[in-house]
Amino acid sequence: STANAPEDDAPNRYSRTERTAYGRYSRDANSSGSSLPSNTLEKRIEELERELGKERQENMRLMKVVQDKEELIGKLKEEIDLLNR
Repeated sequence: STANAPEDDAPNRYSRTERTAYGRYSRDANSSGSSLPSNTLEKRIEELERELGKERQENMRLMKVVQDKEELIGKLKEEIDLLNR
């Protein structure tokens, strides 16, 4: 059950991060007026969204690696138990 905990939390963590980033950019655009053009902010948001997508893919890949390793550990423990008997 411990192995599933990070997976269960991942969607919540990402959506919270996205909401925080979006809120920050919205406030910056509204409060700063013309100090940064909106197309600059839009490009930065798109860049961050692409980066977030890449990080999510890497996170999923690493979670799969961990799951595979945990399964292998479980199988090896069973084999050790059988050999000890």
